[in-house]
Order: sequence, then structure tokens, then C-alpha cells
Amino acid sequence: MSNLTRHDPFSVESIPDLFQGLFSPMRLLTPFADVKIDVTESDSAFTVRAELPGVDKKDIDVKIDGNVVSISAKAERSKALKEGERVIRSERYSGQLSRSFSLTCDIDDALATAKYLDGVLTLTLPKKTTASRKPLQID
Repeated sequence: MSNLTRHDPFSVESIPDLFQGLFSPMRLLTPFADVKIDVTESDSAFTVRAELPGVDKKDIDVKIDGNVVSISAKAERSKALKEGERVIRSERYSGQLSRSFSLTCDIDDALATAKYLDGVLTLTLPKKTTASRKPLQID
């Protein structure tokens, strides 16, 4: 014998289903819109890893202003078609993206380094050392 259950669309279990896919059309328009980052800290430096898949190294720009780090990149996709070809579906992203964030202390931009390998930008950002303050001798 089969059991019948009544579906309550306003039950607590149904609420996540109401919002599932609500913002999906927006994400389809800009699947590459934000740069995902991981930031770690040691005593002397910050390490930032940013995902920039499919971006050419020459199209990445990193700026450091005090404790604010800005990463921007341009993703270009070739649109060359061979004779007799036509596009059925194109989901690859072309455009610009950027991300800015602040860290807990100023960065020594003269010693900062950047590497780009396999779609991941790795920044090593040394902390700026504060000059030790010595008391002023009063005569």
C-alpha cells in the first residue's frame, strides 16, 4: 500500500527551494565577474593567491597603495571563425574584472613580488617595517 503525503510549500524544508536559481541568470551573464582570493599572513609578509583563469600575464595589473591592493585583468577571447563555421553557443567570458581589498598594515611595495602560473596569481607582499621610535633628547 502506498503512503500519501501532503506538500506544504511554506514549510521550513521548502524555503531553500524558493530561492534556488533566483540569481542564476545574473551569474550566467558574468561567470567570471569577481576574482577569488586567498590571503595568508606571516610575521613579515602577506601572501595573496588570486584565481585568474584564462588571462594572459601581460593583461594583469596590480597596484599597491599603502595597505590597499588592487588587482585588475582583461580577459580576451578570440572570435575568429573558420570559413563555413558558425557559433552555436558561446559561454566563454570576455571583459574586464577587478578586485580591491585592504590589509591590516602597509605594504613595502619596493620588495613585493608577483608570479602567475596556471591561472593563479601569487603575490608576496612584505609588511612595511615601522622605524623604531626613539625618544627625543631635550636640552
